[in-house]
Amino acid sequence: MSRGSMGVADGVIAIGLAVILLVTGLSEQHAGTPVDLLGSALLAAAGLALAARRRAPVAVLAATGLCAVGYQAAGYDVPAVAYLFAVYGAVRAGHRTITLVASVVMLAALPLAALASGLHDTGEVFAQARGALELAWLIAAGAAGEALRQAERRADEAERTREETARHRADEERLRIARELHDSLTHQISIIKVQSEVAVHVARKRGEQVPEALLAIQEAGREATRELRATLGALRDDDTAPPRGLDHVPELVERVRAIGLDATLTIEGQRQDVPAAVGRTVYRIVQESLTNTARHADAATASVRIDCRADAVAVRIDDDGKAAPGTAGAPGIGLLGMRERVTALGGRLLAEPAAEGGFTVRAELPVDRAS
Repeated sequence: MSRGSMGVADGVIAIGLAVILLVTGLSEQHAGTPVDLLGSALLAAAGLALAARRRAPVAVLAATGLCAVGYQAAGYDVPAVAYLFAVYGAVRAGHRTITLVASVVMLAALPLAALASGLHDTGEVFAQARGALELAWLIAAGAAGEALRQAERRADEAERTREETARHRADEERLRIARELHDSLTHQISIIKVQSEVAVHVARKRGEQVPEALLAIQEAGREATRELRATLGALRDDDTAPPRGLDHVPELVERVRAIGLDATLTIEGQRQDVPAAVGRTVYRIVQESLTNTARHADAATASVRIDCRADAVAVRIDDDGKAAPGTAGAPGIGLLGMRERVTALGGRLLAEPAAEGGFTVRAELPVDRAS
């Protein structure tokens, strides 16, 4: 049950009990005795106070106890039912000592209040006091509150245990994935990086011109090594490797220019105000889009535009490749990954052939959701 629903339920119970106490008190009023407005008000207040028993259990305990003593002194021989509810609520909230002390005081105060009313002799007072607040009922209310408190505590502990177990399993899975990535990719990427650097070194040593494609392979190997190291660090919760973000987008554009794609970059707005999560996603969108353009689009030019606004960051990548309207195939893993990243931040992504030819990728990432 939600907090709002519990509040409504408490209010209904409080009003119902106030009505019952008031009707009971008035029906048992001695014949010929005028209605005592203060006593009637105390009867109603005792019940209505229970509406706050979850928010302020100790205050409600004191209020219902004082009301019970007050209407007993006014001559209303009505059981202190509201106080029993307050005992249950206070014990459930963990206030056992205060409740015990208050109840001992109540057991002594109620007979004295009935005696002060002047309507009964001493024998009648103690008989009525036993009817107003039986010790067994008091113990039962406290026991019920304590039982429910213990049940809730055990439920909370069980929930925490489940959450800790889930986190532990997630940590183990991340470490397993990190090991798999390290074992399967690190060696191959290292070979590509070393071989390309050796080839560049030998060509320069011989005085030969190094092909642009070979330089691009060398830089791609270095970048792949950095990316893999950052990914493994993230999987192992290692923050020593800084993640790629908005400030690294110019490097992406320079790399694709080095392999012959005429790429341009425009960044507008205050990039320092962009959250890190948005910056990382922008980097991945540009990286994947330019990689697809270089590999598959048969394009000569590409343009990257990033607009950093106060409420969102808009990204657009266009190329003049061979894609035409209605020719888009099934989305690959890279595009699916982009869409998942954007959706996780509450943004929108559109990737499709442009009406005038070529391919366009547009994304809008809200800033407030990622902050």
